Amino acid sequence: MQSEVLALGLSQIDLSAGTMRINPGGSKTGEGRIVYLASDVKRMLEQQIERVRSLSRTVGRVISYLFPHFTKGRLQGERIRDFRKSWASACKAVGLSGMLRHDLRRTAARNLIRSGVPEGVSMRITGHRTRSVFDRYNIVSPVDLQDAARKMVDWHNPGHSAPSPLDSVTVSR
Repeated sequence: MQSEVLALGLSQIDLSAGTMRINPGGSKTGEGRIVYLASDVKRMLEQQIERVRSLSRTVGRVISYLFPHFTKGRLQGERIRDFRKSWASACKAVGLSGMLRHDLRRTAARNLIRSGVPEGVSMRITGHRTRSVFDRYNIVSPVDLQDAARKMVDWHNPGHSAPSPLDSVTVSR
Protein backbone atom coordinates (compact mmCIF):
# COMPACT_ATOMS: atom_id res chain seq x y z
CA MET A 1 0.00 0.00 0.00
CA GLN A 2 1.51 3.29 -1.07
CA SER A 3 -0.61 5.48 1.17
CA GLU A 4 -3.66 5.27 3.42
CA VAL A 5 -4.44 8.87 2.56
CA LEU A 6 -4.47 8.57 -1.24
CA ALA A 7 -7.14 5.87 -1.05
CA LEU A 8 -9.48 7.99 1.10
CA GLY A 9 -12.95 8.59 -0.24
CA LEU A 10 -15.08 11.64 0.49
CA SER A 11 -17.48 9.37 2.39
CA GLN A 12 -14.74 8.61 4.92
CA ILE A 13 -14.57 12.24 6.06
CA ASP A 14 -17.17 13.45 8.55
CA LEU A 15 -16.58 17.17 8.99
CA SER A 16 -19.46 17.62 11.43
CA ALA A 17 -17.96 14.99 13.75
CA GLY A 18 -14.41 16.09 12.93
CA THR A 19 -13.32 12.57 12.00
CA MET A 20 -11.68 10.61 9.24
CA ARG A 21 -12.40 6.85 9.02
CA ILE A 22 -9.75 4.45 7.77
CA ASN A 23 -11.73 1.40 6.67
CA PRO A 24 -10.59 -2.13 7.51
CA GLY A 25 -8.28 -3.21 4.73
CA GLY A 26 -7.41 0.41 3.99
CA SER A 27 -4.25 0.38 6.08
CA LYS A 28 -1.00 -1.53 6.08
CA THR A 29 -2.13 -3.50 9.13
CA GLY A 30 -5.55 -4.19 7.61
CA GLU A 31 -7.24 -2.71 10.67
CA GLY A 32 -9.65 0.18 10.50
CA ARG A 33 -9.54 3.18 12.80
CA ILE A 34 -11.04 6.60 13.42
CA VAL A 35 -8.78 9.65 13.27
CA TYR A 36 -9.95 12.78 15.07
CA LEU A 37 -9.06 15.91 13.15
CA ALA A 38 -7.29 18.92 14.60
CA SER A 39 -9.06 22.18 13.71
CA ASP A 40 -6.44 23.24 11.15
CA VAL A 41 -6.56 19.83 9.43
CA LYS A 42 -10.36 19.99 9.40
CA ARG A 43 -10.20 23.41 7.67
CA MET A 44 -7.78 22.07 5.06
CA LEU A 45 -10.02 19.06 4.41
CA GLU A 46 -13.05 21.35 4.04
CA GLN A 47 -11.13 23.26 1.35
CA GLN A 48 -10.02 20.03 -0.35
CA ILE A 49 -13.57 18.67 -0.39
CA GLU A 50 -14.80 21.89 -1.99
CA ARG A 51 -12.05 21.60 -4.63
CA VAL A 52 -13.16 18.02 -5.39
CA ARG A 53 -16.83 19.05 -5.64
CA SER A 54 -15.88 21.89 -7.99
CA LEU A 55 -13.90 19.45 -10.15
CA SER A 56 -16.90 17.08 -10.17
CA ARG A 57 -19.07 19.89 -11.55
CA THR A 58 -16.40 20.76 -14.14
CA VAL A 59 -15.99 17.21 -15.47
CA GLY A 60 -19.69 16.40 -15.12
CA ARG A 61 -19.35 13.26 -13.00
CA VAL A 62 -19.11 12.27 -9.37
CA ILE A 63 -15.58 12.08 -8.03
CA SER A 64 -15.53 10.01 -4.87
CA TYR A 65 -11.85 10.25 -3.91
CA LEU A 66 -10.47 12.94 -1.62
CA PHE A 67 -7.29 13.30 -3.69
CA PRO A 68 -8.00 13.13 -7.43
CA HIS A 69 -5.84 14.51 -10.23
CA PHE A 70 -6.85 18.13 -10.80
CA THR A 71 -4.80 18.82 -13.92
CA LYS A 72 -6.46 18.54 -17.32
CA GLY A 73 -5.77 15.42 -19.29
CA ARG A 74 -6.61 11.75 -19.27
CA LEU A 75 -6.11 11.42 -15.49
CA GLN A 76 -8.28 14.40 -14.49
CA GLY A 77 -10.67 13.28 -11.76
CA GLU A 78 -8.96 9.90 -11.32
CA ARG A 79 -7.48 8.96 -7.95
CA ILE A 80 -3.86 9.87 -7.38
CA ARG A 81 -2.05 6.58 -6.86
CA ASP A 82 1.55 7.71 -6.39
CA PHE A 83 2.99 10.94 -5.10
CA ARG A 84 6.74 10.23 -5.04
CA LYS A 85 7.61 12.79 -7.73
CA SER A 86 5.38 15.45 -6.18
CA TRP A 87 6.84 14.67 -2.76
CA ALA A 88 10.42 15.03 -4.02
CA SER A 89 9.58 18.32 -5.79
CA ALA A 90 7.82 19.73 -2.72
CA CYS A 91 10.70 18.75 -0.42
CA LYS A 92 13.23 20.29 -2.78
CA ALA A 93 11.17 23.51 -3.04
CA VAL A 94 11.29 24.00 0.75
CA GLY A 95 14.94 22.99 1.13
CA LEU A 96 14.37 19.48 2.52
CA SER A 97 15.70 17.34 -0.32
CA GLY A 98 15.95 13.70 0.62
CA MET A 99 13.22 13.82 3.26
CA LEU A 100 11.16 10.64 3.38
CA ARG A 101 7.40 10.55 3.96
CA HIS A 102 8.06 8.24 6.90
CA ASP A 103 10.02 11.10 8.45
CA LEU A 104 6.61 12.72 9.04
CA ARG A 105 5.27 9.57 10.69
CA ARG A 106 8.37 9.52 12.90
CA THR A 107 7.82 13.18 13.76
CA ALA A 108 4.18 12.49 14.59
CA ALA A 109 5.12 9.63 16.93
CA ARG A 110 7.71 11.76 18.70
CA ASN A 111 5.45 14.81 18.96
CA LEU A 112 2.53 12.80 20.32
CA ILE A 113 4.66 11.28 23.07
CA ARG A 114 6.42 14.53 23.94
CA SER A 115 3.09 16.36 24.17
CA GLY A 116 1.92 13.89 26.82
CA VAL A 117 -0.32 11.61 24.73
CA PRO A 118 -0.13 8.07 26.21
CA GLU A 119 1.87 5.61 24.13
CA GLY A 120 -1.08 3.29 23.51
CA VAL A 121 -3.12 6.18 22.12
CA SER A 122 -0.16 7.39 20.06
CA MET A 123 0.24 3.92 18.58
CA ARG A 124 -3.43 3.84 17.56
CA ILE A 125 -3.17 7.25 15.91
CA THR A 126 -0.02 6.38 13.96
CA GLY A 127 -1.35 2.92 13.08
CA HIS A 128 1.40 0.94 14.80
CA ARG A 129 0.38 -2.51 16.02
CA THR A 130 3.48 -3.51 17.94
CA ARG A 131 5.54 -1.74 20.54
CA SER A 132 8.82 -2.69 18.83
CA VAL A 133 7.86 -0.97 15.56
CA PHE A 134 6.50 2.09 17.39
CA ASP A 135 9.77 2.36 19.33
CA ARG A 136 11.66 2.59 16.02
CA TYR A 137 9.60 5.68 15.18
CA ASN A 138 9.72 7.22 18.66
CA ILE A 139 13.43 8.01 18.41
CA VAL A 140 15.33 9.41 21.40
CA SER A 141 17.40 12.38 20.29
CA PRO A 142 20.27 14.28 21.96
CA VAL A 143 17.75 17.05 22.70
CA ASP A 144 15.60 14.51 24.60
CA LEU A 145 18.63 13.50 26.67
CA GLN A 146 19.50 17.16 27.37
CA ASP A 147 15.90 17.79 28.39
CA ALA A 148 16.01 14.81 30.77
CA ALA A 149 19.19 16.16 32.38
CA ARG A 150 17.58 19.61 32.77
CA LYS A 151 14.48 18.06 34.36
CA MET A 152 16.65 16.17 36.85
CA VAL A 153 18.45 19.37 37.83
CA ASP A 154 15.14 21.23 38.15
CA TRP A 155 13.67 18.42 40.24
CA HIS A 156 16.64 18.28 42.61
CA ASN A 157 16.70 22.05 42.96
CA PRO A 158 16.08 22.89 46.65
CA GLY A 159 13.37 25.39 45.68
CA HIS A 160 11.39 22.69 43.89
CA SER A 161 8.07 21.94 45.58
CA ALA A 162 7.72 18.28 44.56
CA PRO A 163 8.62 15.73 47.25
CA SER A 164 11.73 13.63 46.84
CA PRO A 165 11.23 9.89 46.41
CA LEU A 166 13.50 9.55 49.46
CA ASP A 167 11.06 11.54 51.64
CA SER A 168 8.96 8.41 52.19
CA VAL A 169 11.89 6.12 52.98
CA THR A 170 12.33 5.16 56.62
CA VAL A 171 15.82 4.14 57.62
CA SER A 172 16.05 1.81 60.59
CA ARG A 173 19.16 0.69 62.45
